[in-house]
Amino acid sequence: MAFSAPDGTGQGNDDLAEINIIPLVDVMLVLLIIFMVAAPLSLSGLQVDLPHSKAKGVAATEANVILTVSKEGGYFFEKNRVSAADLTIKLKAMFENKPEKQLFIRADRSVDYGVVVDAMSAARLAGIKKMAMLTQPPKTSQSQLEGSKKG
Repeated sequence: MAFSAPDGTGQGNDDLAEINIIPLVDVMLVLLIIFMVAAPLSLSGLQVDLPHSKAKGVAATEANVILTVSKEGGYFFEKNRVSAADLTIKLKAMFENKPEKQLFIRADRSVDYGVVVDAMSAARLAGIKKMAMLTQPPKTSQSQLEGSKKG
């Protein structure tokens, strides 16, 4: 036996039976903190200046597929760039096994209208029936807020 007592009886291995889990807990807590800090940074995606809208809309969740159209007219899923030629193929592959085919489009307010129409056309060719444009809620000033509270 590898853990036997010097006298060969096998007695006295009580100290070796305990596992020290404090270093394991320390490592797990550090990993937890790293992921808690890094997760919000990875969710932001590309920075686009969304147009404002006064109408109430539907909020997009993490499970939704969001196509971002950058200021330069590039197409992105999260931070992965997709060429205009491959957009329909990529959309077909992404929605192949999804029962509800709904695409959310985040387009920069200064992007050319034709680029957004091309993205919507590619989505329609991929079999996506529902599309929604993501916007920012309207900017409200302090005087507008006070006026709505009085009325």
